[in-house]
Amino acid sequence: MQQIDIEAIYTRHFRTVYRVCYAYMKNPADTEDAVQETFFRMIRRQPHFENPEHEKAWLIRTASNICKNELKHWRRTQTNLDSYTDLPAPETESSGDLMEAIKALPERYKTVIYLYYYEGYQTAEIAKMLRKPHSTIRNHLREARLLLKERLGDE
Repeated sequence: MQQIDIEAIYTRHFRTVYRVCYAYMKNPADTEDAVQETFFRMIRRQPHFENPEHEKAWLIRTASNICKNELKHWRRTQTNLDSYTDLPAPETESSGDLMEAIKALPERYKTVIYLYYYEGYQTAEIAKMLRKPHSTIRNHLREARLLLKERLGDE
């Protein structure tokens, strides 16, 4: 069995995994825990990656699942997530409004929006990654855009 270069993978994908986790967890402390758990699972399972895109997709999928599972945990139902502090303010006010609007989206839209606009994946790739029908991903993008337009206006 071929060993994976954990340090290189971590260096390449830490920021992506962190952003995915932050979109779910909404605070730095829980985000760091989820990122750590994502890379720990990679170390423990030693998956075989066919190429860099497969590696990235595996990490995004694993990070999303870890965050979703943590958010389902009973402690989360009793915690007000709005009381946590956020990351430092973005450079422009409008991008801060956009990020806040994205974070406020329902869970099913956050990952799709992030993968499409921030990571540059096509809808077919996202569908394969998330194991959902292509039409579902397109609908989630459309619905998310409508929600964002409603919340932000025509900016």
